[in-house]
Amino acid sequence: MKYAKIVLAGGNGYLGSVLANYYKTIARHVVILSRKSKAAEDNVETVLWDGRTEGQWTETLKDADMLINLCGKNVNCRYNEKNREEIIASRTVPTRLLNKVIAEMANPPKLWINVTSATIYRHAEDHSQDEYTGEIGYGFSIDVCKQWEASFFETETALTRKVALRMGIVLGRNDSVFPRLLNLVKFGLGGHQGDGQQYVSWIHEHDVARCTEWLLNKEGLVGVVNCVAPLAVKNTELMRLIRKAFGIPFGLPSPQWLLEIGMLLIGSETELVLKSRWVVPNRLLESGFVFQFPNAKHAIHDILSIRV
Repeated sequence: MKYAKIVLAGGNGYLGSVLANYYKTIARHVVILSRKSKAAEDNVETVLWDGRTEGQWTETLKDADMLINLCGKNVNCRYNEKNREEIIASRTVPTRLLNKVIAEMANPPKLWINVTSATIYRHAEDHSQDEYTGEIGYGFSIDVCKQWEASFFETETALTRKVALRMGIVLGRNDSVFPRLLNLVKFGLGGHQGDGQQYVSWIHEHDVARCTEWLLNKEGLVGVVNCVAPLAVKNTELMRLIRKAFGIPFGLPSPQWLLEIGMLLIGSETELVLKSRWVVPNRLLESGFVFQFPNAKHAIHDILSIRV
């Protein structure tokens, strides 16, 4: 085995399962910190924690090769006061707890990746945003990201390297955005959303996992790293590619007024669909990382070919 132990805090969701499946074949022990108990499967163990208080779970961090923190309430909801508070607390509270525990440890994880969001950058249709010159946006989602990253970097962990991984939209087989877009296509509603000119910064789920391993072995990489494929696509092109790959020639578009109604009915926000996220992974590319799926067309074909 290449690694001794990988710890996934809040790793019982979709992305946690992607990472657990990736690492269970190359690490002796994969630990998922979760609020829900689950029987061990092979070398993947679930350990209970509440994300707020110290407990026996802290032992799992000792001598870990890497900790990946995935904690955070799903933002696919209406941004009322209660949800806003929960969205922020679900990210900052576990992060501060991990900071406290790791800072006091003699043998903490070698690397701590906090998965944050590429939505921290402004709505961009004019040019791409990178880690060096990217402009931070405004609004609730950006405020969440700023507080999230501030809680991560506010404590020095001398023995643990830190990377804030600004994640784009993850495309994969079983959950997250892609199955929902595919359902729209299946029902003839797979046209562009809004005017379709907003950029989508995406990444194939397998490249997410490969990226975390790359960071583990690149000791010079610290701080903020964008985790997106190098070639963002406009919404209208993304929907066209999905339709073509699935063999459906047309799809009704969803104008903004219709989206407003639809999002209200399903309890979500149009920002999740209409914001233009044009982000590039300059630091990954400069370090030599090679994406297995840099092109949306090939990523979509891969996902559809082995979708379960």
